[in-house]
Amino acid sequence: MWKSEKYKIKNWFRNNRELATLPFVLVVVFALMSGLAPSRFLKGSNFQSMAIQLPEVGLFALAMMITLLTGGINLSVITTANLSGIIGALILKTYCTPTDTGTITVLIMVLAIVASLAVSLVLGLINGFLIAHVGVSAILATLGTMTLYDGLGIAITKGYVISDFPKCFLYIGTGTVLGVPVALLVFIVSAYLMSLILARKPFGLSTYMIGSNERATEFSGVNVKGVLMKTYLLSGFLSGIASIIMTSRFNSANAGYGSSYLLVTVLIAVLGGVDPFGGFGKVSGLVMALVILQFISSGLNLLGVTAFVTISLWGTILIMVMGLNNYLEKRRFRTIKKGFSG
Repeated sequence: MWKSEKYKIKNWFRNNRELATLPFVLVVVFALMSGLAPSRFLKGSNFQSMAIQLPEVGLFALAMMITLLTGGINLSVITTANLSGIIGALILKTYCTPTDTGTITVLIMVLAIVASLAVSLVLGLINGFLIAHVGVSAILATLGTMTLYDGLGIAITKGYVISDFPKCFLYIGTGTVLGVPVALLVFIVSAYLMSLILARKPFGLSTYMIGSNERATEFSGVNVKGVLMKTYLLSGFLSGIASIIMTSRFNSANAGYGSSYLLVTVLIAVLGGVDPFGGFGKVSGLVMALVILQFISSGLNLLGVTAFVTISLWGTILIMVMGLNNYLEKRRFRTIKKGFSG
């Protein structure tokens, strides 16, 4: 049994050389934060708090990752979530009160969730259409829709917060099943399904191919426009799931929520081994990067470091990681070139 597990571990490291350092970084960060604040970081309540905070950021990171794999990007993941969350919140606020219970309340909650996801799918389709069919670059298209969705959210809410939802809805963001947060279970299922899609479905292979060489992929017979449409549709859907968790956890919806998450989603993806130019990335790497950053964020918070300093640190880490990746890529290219010339 032990030999079998040992073989699996060795095999994983052999097949995931780009991610091989992440488990060690995870252990080092955990040990460092445990040493700096042992009496608080190692508390069960702290791990429970991290488990509640992690899912929505993780879902946004998955939504960003799937677009990065094609060589694109989705800058509208946060505003997509906010706008779809606002629509669901309006339904709950219109037809329910915080004290409502019973079958009718549950049905209205389901309607609000379906409406939120439907809106997120439509917003994702708009991004996909602009990129795949109109031909707008991903960064410009999603920058434009980010501004559009943000403006629509502000126009609908007039800048106010929509709050006070039924307890059955709040259970999604704050409830637990056998001690495990419901939101964390949703993220685990989403990450697992994403890994299956990328590893075992034709859509996943096509996504990697487009990121590696879009023109060659098109010549090979792949419907590139169709794959891009599905990619941004999936990205919008994941943002919609994140919006439900975020709205439930905050017990409110607003057009300005989660603005600091955008940088973090890119950082998690890049730190997790996703190539920002497309063609490579695995969900396992993203999950490890997510946990690493959650440990750092929680540890810094316990040490009294302000959120503004933490955000600055995220930016610094992102620049360093991208710079290191670029250096290693150039070094690898020079080695290959030298081998051919020799």
